[in-house]
Amino acid sequence: MFSVTVRDHAMVAHSFRGEVFGPAQRLHGATFVVDATFRRAELDADNIVVDIGLAAKELGVVLGELNYRNLDDESVFAGINTSTEYLAKVIADRLADRVAAGALGEGARELAGITVTLHESHVAWASYERQL
Repeated sequence: MFSVTVRDHAMVAHSFRGEVFGPAQRLHGATFVVDATFRRAELDADNIVVDIGLAAKELGVVLGELNYRNLDDESVFAGINTSTEYLAKVIADRLADRVAAGALGEGARELAGITVTLHESHVAWASYERQL
């Protein structure tokens, strides 16, 4: 399997419900380094997995919908604990939608999967992997 990874970042504010979250139940900020990995079994006719420039651009578009926002105020996240794991899935699903819409080029329609990893810090991160 071949893969290409692009990286960006997003800064959000949010809070959690549930004792398991301890002090994170209060409003707090998070700066995530976000890696999006695109996979396919065989390279396309140009010998690439995906156009890196388009992949980076579309990751930026998806993160722009979250960046500098208090996720508690976003209706799409109402009543949801926007954990790192959950946000990895949201970003992966939105990137998959961009692939399906052709935003990453026609060749990207042959991608096999996407993995999104959100790095909370240098010692903790979470990923979500999905098939396309």
